[in-house]
Amino acid sequence: MASVTGFFKRIHALFIDPPAVSKTTDNGPPLKIGILGAANIAPNALIYPARSHPEVEVYGVAARDIGKAEKFAKKYGIKKWYGGQDGYQELLNDPAINAVYNPLPNGLHYEWTMKALAAGKHVLLEKPSGDTAEESRLMFELADHKGLVLLEAFHYRRVPCQFSKLRTASTHVARFHPAIQRVKEIIDSGELGSIKEVHASLGFPKGFIPDGDIRLNYSLGGGALMDAGCYTLNCVRYLASGNPTAVTSATALRYPKDPRIDTATSADLLFPPSTPNGPPVRASIKCDLFLPNWFWFIPRPPVVSARVVCDQGTVEVLNYVMPVIYHYITVTPNAGKKRTEKAYAFPSGKSEKGESWWSTYRYQLEAFVDKVRGRTPQTWVSSEDSIANMLWIEKIYEEVRES
Repeated sequence: MASVTGFFKRIHALFIDPPAVSKTTDNGPPLKIGILGAANIAPNALIYPARSHPEVEVYGVAARDIGKAEKFAKKYGIKKWYGGQDGYQELLNDPAINAVYNPLPNGLHYEWTMKALAAGKHVLLEKPSGDTAEESRLMFELADHKGLVLLEAFHYRRVPCQFSKLRTASTHVARFHPAIQRVKEIIDSGELGSIKEVHASLGFPKGFIPDGDIRLNYSLGGGALMDAGCYTLNCVRYLASGNPTAVTSATALRYPKDPRIDTATSADLLFPPSTPNGPPVRASIKCDLFLPNWFWFIPRPPVVSARVVCDQGTVEVLNYVMPVIYHYITVTPNAGKKRTEKAYAFPSGKSEKGESWWSTYRYQLEAFVDKVRGRTPQTWVSSEDSIANMLWIEKIYEEVRES
């Protein structure tokens, strides 16, 4: 019963009545954030989480259509809006804005992140950070040169790609949330022995993505690997504690209306041994934008799982992408009793911050603000990590093209 009650409390706090707190000036004026684009992701990714952060104010929003920007601003209680051909730049030129959230289509991420950094703004950047690992490297170099914070917004969310330009993205597997950290803790404890295999899957039921969606638009970058697959790649990298050494195979299904776009991709990878002189760790990722129906007409639920096989047992997590809604961690020792765990908040002593209703976005925002304020975040994703994830996305696409 407590589990059911907790579920409804989390849903209420996430989507119905996000908790709000008074803004504090103890650490200076609130961090004023501007949003580039009136994107559908912005409320859950930033606006609602910001309401419960005492040091954050979502101050402005820009859109190509000023009417859309005004409507969006009034709906979500945002003070300023900017629009028209120069709307994005007007937001960046506003001296009141300290930081920018960039959820624009991925093809615009590099351009407008570079402009935001040039304008002296910290940036919380949706995936992918750029079309290539090189673009990502250049953005992080500029941020470092100017002494600004740049964080690729992984939490977890969607990202597009296209074959010809090897579009890429970086994901950080909800690393800010206690659930995935607990899985990693179990692996690192040695309870289950050394790692043998790591597998991650993410798929959406057929019909979940409508015609005309950005993920199916070549000019804006579309595809399964960069949308769902980027999460799976980062997940196996995180749980394996390193980068692959090789992509041994990769296959993709092509979108019938535009074969440059993948609608499903699978890849097998090798990672360094988890013990000295041991065998390489084998890994696989699977992503799908159109999971086929059961018996041709029954819609399937989303597939969101990761599994680590060790020499003394396995650990599996369901819903590593949005664990705040619901998740469970199953630990199955080869010898011993199977158990199920949940981790909606950090245990006492590991972190003073967090509530069971905090989403991955809320934990991410906490880390971003801590970094901007000069505090040490509980979790952070380095520029090296972001660039490496993009590099291996590129390598998977290269294997797809050659197969």
